[in-house]
Amino acid sequence: MAQPVLAGVDGSAESLAAAQWAAREAVRRDRPLRLLHARSPYPRGGGGGSANAARRHLARRLLREAEDRIRATCPDVRLFDEQVEGPATEALVEAARQAELLVLGSRGLSAFTGFLLGSVSRGVVARTTRPVVLVRAGGEAADGHLTPSDGPPAARTGRRDVVLGLDVTEPCDEVVGFAFEAARSRGARLRAVHAWRAPGTLGPGPGGTGPVDGAHRAEEWLGFLSAVLRVWRDKYPDVRVVETVAEGRPGTVLVKAASGAGLLVVGHRTPGRPPVRRAGPVTHAVVHRADCAVAVVPHT
Repeated sequence: MAQPVLAGVDGSAESLAAAQWAAREAVRRDRPLRLLHARSPYPRGGGGGSANAARRHLARRLLREAEDRIRATCPDVRLFDEQVEGPATEALVEAARQAELLVLGSRGLSAFTGFLLGSVSRGVVARTTRPVVLVRAGGEAADGHLTPSDGPPAARTGRRDVVLGLDVTEPCDEVVGFAFEAARSRGARLRAVHAWRAPGTLGPGPGGTGPVDGAHRAEEWLGFLSAVLRVWRDKYPDVRVVETVAEGRPGTVLVKAASGAGLLVVGHRTPGRPPVRRAGPVTHAVVHRADCAVAVVPHT
Protein backbone atom coordinates (compact mmCIF):
# COMPACT_ATOMS: atom_id res chain seq x y z
CA MET A 1 0.00 0.00 0.00
CA ALA A 2 1.20 3.52 -0.78
CA GLN A 3 2.52 5.53 2.14
CA PRO A 4 -0.34 7.65 3.53
CA VAL A 5 -0.58 11.28 4.48
CA LEU A 6 -0.80 11.22 8.28
CA ALA A 7 -2.78 13.70 10.39
CA GLY A 8 -2.83 13.97 14.18
CA VAL A 9 -6.31 14.49 15.64
CA ASP A 10 -7.10 15.76 19.16
CA GLY A 11 -10.50 17.40 18.67
CA SER A 12 -9.28 21.00 18.60
CA ALA A 13 -10.21 23.42 15.82
CA GLU A 14 -6.56 23.44 14.73
CA SER A 15 -6.33 19.66 14.45
CA LEU A 16 -9.58 19.55 12.48
CA ALA A 17 -8.19 22.16 10.08
CA ALA A 18 -5.02 20.08 9.81
CA ALA A 19 -7.04 16.94 9.03
CA GLN A 20 -8.92 18.73 6.25
CA TRP A 21 -5.65 20.14 4.85
CA ALA A 22 -4.19 16.63 4.96
CA ALA A 23 -7.22 15.21 3.13
CA ARG A 24 -6.83 17.62 0.22
CA GLU A 25 -3.10 16.93 0.15
CA ALA A 26 -3.74 13.18 0.08
CA VAL A 27 -6.03 13.59 -2.95
CA ARG A 28 -3.42 15.74 -4.72
CA ARG A 29 -0.75 13.12 -4.07
CA ASP A 30 -3.08 10.18 -4.79
CA ARG A 31 -2.38 8.81 -1.32
CA PRO A 32 -4.65 7.47 1.42
CA LEU A 33 -5.23 9.56 4.53
CA ARG A 34 -4.54 8.15 7.99
CA LEU A 35 -5.97 9.88 11.05
CA LEU A 36 -4.20 9.17 14.34
CA HIS A 37 -5.26 9.90 17.90
CA ALA A 38 -2.86 9.17 20.78
CA ARG A 39 -4.49 8.41 24.12
CA SER A 40 -2.54 9.36 27.22
CA PRO A 41 -1.37 6.30 29.20
CA TYR A 42 -1.56 8.37 32.40
CA PRO A 43 -5.14 9.63 32.77
CA ARG A 44 -6.16 11.96 35.57
CA GLY A 45 -7.81 10.08 38.39
CA GLY A 46 -6.05 6.80 37.70
CA GLY A 47 -6.66 3.98 35.26
CA GLY A 48 -8.85 0.91 35.35
CA GLY A 49 -11.17 -0.76 32.89
CA SER A 50 -13.86 1.92 33.03
CA ALA A 51 -11.36 4.74 32.52
CA ASN A 52 -9.75 2.98 29.57
CA ALA A 53 -13.16 2.39 27.98
CA ALA A 54 -14.06 6.05 28.43
CA ARG A 55 -10.81 7.19 26.79
CA ARG A 56 -11.35 4.83 23.86
CA HIS A 57 -14.91 6.13 23.45
CA LEU A 58 -13.71 9.75 23.49
CA ALA A 59 -11.00 8.96 20.95
CA ARG A 60 -13.53 7.28 18.69
CA ARG A 61 -15.81 10.33 18.93
CA LEU A 62 -12.98 12.73 18.07
CA LEU A 63 -11.94 10.63 15.09
CA ARG A 64 -15.54 10.36 13.87
CA GLU A 65 -15.95 14.14 14.03
CA ALA A 66 -12.84 14.59 11.93
CA GLU A 67 -14.02 11.94 9.46
CA ASP A 68 -17.43 13.62 9.07
CA ARG A 69 -15.85 16.99 8.29
CA ILE A 70 -13.47 15.43 5.80
CA ARG A 71 -16.20 13.49 4.02
CA ALA A 72 -18.25 16.67 3.68
CA THR A 73 -15.46 18.61 1.96
CA CYS A 74 -13.29 15.89 0.40
CA PRO A 75 -15.48 12.85 -0.35
CA ASP A 76 -12.99 11.19 -2.70
CA VAL A 77 -10.23 10.70 -0.16
CA ARG A 78 -9.30 7.17 0.89
CA LEU A 79 -9.59 7.41 4.65
CA PHE A 80 -8.75 5.20 7.62
CA ASP A 81 -8.07 5.98 11.25
CA GLU A 82 -6.36 4.59 14.31
CA GLN A 83 -6.09 5.29 18.01
CA VAL A 84 -3.02 4.29 19.98
CA GLU A 85 -2.00 4.53 23.62
CA GLY A 86 1.22 6.23 24.57
CA PRO A 87 3.05 9.56 24.67
CA ALA A 88 2.09 11.75 21.73
CA THR A 89 5.62 12.48 20.57
CA GLU A 90 6.62 8.84 20.35
CA ALA A 91 3.33 7.84 18.70
CA LEU A 92 3.59 10.52 16.03
CA VAL A 93 7.28 9.99 15.29
CA GLU A 94 6.80 6.24 15.00
CA ALA A 95 3.70 6.54 12.79
CA ALA A 96 5.42 9.11 10.56
CA ARG A 97 8.10 6.56 9.63
CA GLN A 98 5.53 4.89 7.39
CA ALA A 99 3.94 8.10 6.09
CA GLU A 100 4.49 10.43 3.15
CA LEU A 101 4.23 13.42 5.47
CA LEU A 102 2.78 14.35 8.86
CA VAL A 103 0.20 17.14 9.30
CA LEU A 104 -0.56 18.73 12.68
CA GLY A 105 -2.53 21.68 13.98
CA SER A 106 -0.87 24.85 15.25
CA ARG A 107 -2.09 27.93 17.08
CA GLY A 108 0.68 30.01 15.58
CA LEU A 109 1.40 33.09 17.68
CA SER A 110 0.13 31.69 20.98
CA ALA A 111 1.34 28.10 21.19
CA PHE A 112 0.98 24.70 19.63
CA THR A 113 -2.14 22.81 20.52
CA GLY A 114 -2.88 19.21 21.32
CA PHE A 115 -0.12 17.02 19.97
CA LEU A 116 2.20 20.01 19.64
CA LEU A 117 2.37 21.29 23.20
CA GLY A 118 5.72 22.30 24.65
CA SER A 119 8.25 19.50 24.50
CA VAL A 120 6.03 17.48 22.14
CA SER A 121 6.39 20.06 19.37
CA ARG A 122 10.15 20.17 19.76
CA GLY A 123 10.35 16.40 19.87
CA VAL A 124 8.26 15.79 16.76
CA VAL A 125 10.02 18.34 14.56
CA ALA A 126 13.47 17.42 15.86
CA ARG A 127 13.11 13.65 15.69
CA THR A 128 11.01 12.79 12.67
CA THR A 129 12.68 12.04 9.35
CA ARG A 130 9.54 12.91 7.38
CA PRO A 131 8.19 16.36 6.41
CA VAL A 132 5.89 17.94 8.99
CA VAL A 133 3.22 20.45 7.95
CA LEU A 134 1.82 22.72 10.67
CA VAL A 135 -1.64 24.13 9.91
CA ARG A 136 -3.53 26.92 11.61
CA ALA A 137 -7.31 27.05 11.70
CA GLY A 138 -8.21 29.39 8.85
CA GLY A 139 -10.66 27.78 6.46
CA GLU A 140 -9.80 27.72 2.77
CA ALA A 141 -6.83 30.04 3.20
CA ALA A 142 -5.06 27.35 5.22
CA ASP A 143 -4.87 25.20 2.09
CA GLY A 144 -3.86 27.85 -0.41
CA HIS A 145 -7.28 28.29 -2.01
CA LEU A 146 -8.52 31.76 -2.79
CA THR A 147 -11.45 33.39 -1.05
CA PRO A 148 -13.57 36.27 -2.40
CA SER A 149 -11.65 38.74 -0.20
CA ASP A 150 -8.26 37.86 -1.71
CA GLY A 151 -6.55 40.77 -3.42
CA PRO A 152 -5.36 41.13 -7.01
CA PRO A 153 -1.84 39.62 -6.57
CA ALA A 154 -3.25 36.25 -5.55
CA ALA A 155 -5.98 36.41 -8.19
CA ARG A 156 -3.39 36.51 -10.94
CA THR A 157 -2.43 32.87 -10.33
CA GLY A 158 -5.72 31.47 -9.01
CA ARG A 159 -3.93 29.99 -6.02
CA ARG A 160 -1.92 31.39 -3.16
CA ASP A 161 1.83 31.20 -3.63
CA VAL A 162 4.11 28.53 -2.26
CA VAL A 163 7.07 30.27 -0.59
CA LEU A 164 10.43 28.49 -0.32
CA GLY A 165 12.94 29.67 2.27
CA LEU A 166 16.34 28.79 0.81
CA ASP A 167 19.88 29.26 2.07
CA VAL A 168 21.86 29.34 -1.17
CA THR A 169 25.11 28.58 0.68
CA GLU A 170 23.70 25.19 1.72
CA PRO A 171 20.86 24.30 -0.67
CA CYS A 172 19.13 21.00 0.02
CA ASP A 173 17.44 18.90 -2.66
CA GLU A 174 14.80 17.52 -0.27
CA VAL A 175 13.58 20.99 0.68
CA VAL A 176 13.68 22.47 -2.83
CA GLY A 177 12.04 19.40 -4.35
CA PHE A 178 9.22 19.47 -1.78
CA ALA A 179 8.49 23.12 -2.58
CA PHE A 180 8.50 22.65 -6.36
CA GLU A 181 6.25 19.60 -6.11
CA ALA A 182 3.85 21.49 -3.83
CA ALA A 183 3.66 24.37 -6.31
CA ARG A 184 3.17 22.00 -9.26
CA SER A 185 0.38 20.01 -7.61
CA ARG A 186 -1.45 23.22 -6.67
CA GLY A 187 -0.94 25.04 -9.96
CA ALA A 188 0.59 27.80 -7.84
CA ARG A 189 3.48 30.19 -8.25
CA LEU A 190 6.68 29.42 -6.34
CA ARG A 191 8.47 32.30 -4.63
CA ALA A 192 12.02 31.36 -3.63
CA VAL A 193 13.42 33.65 -0.93
CA HIS A 194 16.99 33.97 0.35
CA ALA A 195 17.80 36.22 3.33
CA TRP A 196 21.27 37.67 3.60
CA ARG A 197 23.06 39.68 6.27
CA ALA A 198 25.70 42.30 5.52
CA PRO A 199 28.86 42.08 7.64
CA GLY A 200 29.12 45.88 7.58
CA THR A 201 28.64 48.92 5.39
CA LEU A 202 31.48 47.69 3.23
CA GLY A 203 32.85 44.19 3.06
CA PRO A 204 33.27 41.17 0.87
CA GLY A 205 30.28 39.95 -1.04
CA PRO A 206 29.20 36.28 -1.14
CA GLY A 207 32.04 35.48 -3.51
CA GLY A 208 34.60 37.22 -1.28
CA THR A 209 35.88 39.36 -4.14
CA GLY A 210 36.15 42.74 -2.38
CA PRO A 211 34.15 45.65 -0.99
CA VAL A 212 30.68 46.05 -2.41
CA ASP A 213 27.64 48.08 -1.46
CA GLY A 214 24.24 46.66 -0.53
CA ALA A 215 22.76 46.81 -4.04
CA HIS A 216 25.70 44.96 -5.57
CA ARG A 217 25.69 42.39 -2.78
CA ALA A 218 21.98 41.73 -3.29
CA GLU A 219 22.54 41.33 -7.01
CA GLU A 220 25.27 38.81 -6.39
CA TRP A 221 23.11 36.81 -3.98
CA LEU A 222 20.34 36.82 -6.58
CA GLY A 223 22.80 35.33 -9.05
CA PHE A 224 23.58 32.54 -6.60
CA LEU A 225 19.86 31.88 -6.08
CA SER A 226 19.20 31.72 -9.82
CA ALA A 227 22.07 29.28 -10.29
CA VAL A 228 20.78 26.98 -7.55
CA LEU A 229 17.26 26.93 -9.01
CA ARG A 230 18.21 26.54 -12.66
CA VAL A 231 18.13 22.72 -12.64
CA TRP A 232 14.79 22.77 -10.81
CA ARG A 233 13.27 25.17 -13.33
CA ASP A 234 14.27 22.70 -16.05
CA LYS A 235 12.76 19.81 -14.10
CA TYR A 236 9.50 21.70 -13.44
CA PRO A 237 8.96 23.83 -16.57
CA ASP A 238 5.28 24.40 -15.76
CA VAL A 239 6.00 26.01 -12.38
CA ARG A 240 6.28 29.80 -12.47
CA VAL A 241 9.20 30.83 -10.24
CA VAL A 242 9.89 34.23 -8.72
CA GLU A 243 13.32 34.68 -7.12
CA THR A 244 13.80 37.15 -4.27
CA VAL A 245 16.67 38.10 -1.98
CA ALA A 246 16.28 40.39 1.02
CA GLU A 247 18.58 41.72 3.69
CA GLY A 248 17.59 40.80 7.23
CA ARG A 249 17.16 37.98 9.68
CA PRO A 250 15.92 34.84 7.88
CA GLY A 251 12.96 34.32 10.19
CA THR A 252 11.75 37.89 9.82
CA VAL A 253 12.28 37.92 6.06
CA LEU A 254 10.39 34.64 5.57
CA VAL A 255 7.45 35.60 7.78
CA LYS A 256 7.03 38.79 5.75
CA ALA A 257 7.38 36.93 2.44
CA ALA A 258 4.80 34.34 3.48
CA SER A 259 2.12 36.89 4.30
CA GLY A 260 -0.92 35.85 2.29
CA ALA A 261 0.79 32.72 0.93
CA GLY A 262 -0.72 29.25 0.89
CA LEU A 263 2.33 27.37 2.14
CA LEU A 264 5.79 28.22 3.46
CA VAL A 265 8.50 25.56 3.06
CA VAL A 266 11.62 25.56 5.23
CA GLY A 267 14.31 23.01 5.98
CA HIS A 268 15.35 21.44 9.27
CA ARG A 269 18.81 19.97 9.61
CA THR A 270 18.89 16.49 11.17
CA PRO A 271 22.33 15.84 12.68
CA GLY A 272 23.99 12.45 12.77
CA ARG A 273 24.02 12.49 16.56
CA PRO A 274 20.87 12.01 18.69
CA PRO A 275 18.75 15.13 18.04
CA VAL A 276 17.95 17.76 20.62
CA ARG A 277 14.28 18.37 21.35
CA ARG A 278 14.03 21.79 19.76
CA ALA A 279 13.67 23.39 16.37
CA GLY A 280 16.23 25.80 14.95
CA PRO A 281 15.71 29.56 15.32
CA VAL A 282 14.36 30.06 11.78
CA THR A 283 11.88 27.19 12.09
CA HIS A 284 10.81 28.43 15.52
CA ALA A 285 10.22 31.95 14.17
CA VAL A 286 8.18 31.00 11.11
CA VAL A 287 6.07 28.39 12.90
CA HIS A 288 5.01 30.86 15.57
CA ARG A 289 4.62 33.94 13.38
CA ALA A 290 3.68 32.90 9.82
CA ASP A 291 0.00 33.27 8.94
CA CYS A 292 -0.06 30.28 6.59
CA ALA A 293 0.67 26.55 6.74
CA VAL A 294 4.37 25.78 7.30
CA ALA A 295 6.12 22.69 5.94
CA VAL A 296 9.28 21.72 7.84
CA VAL A 297 11.34 19.36 5.66
CA PRO A 298 14.17 17.44 7.39
CA HIS A 299 17.51 17.03 5.66
CA THR A 300 21.04 15.98 6.50
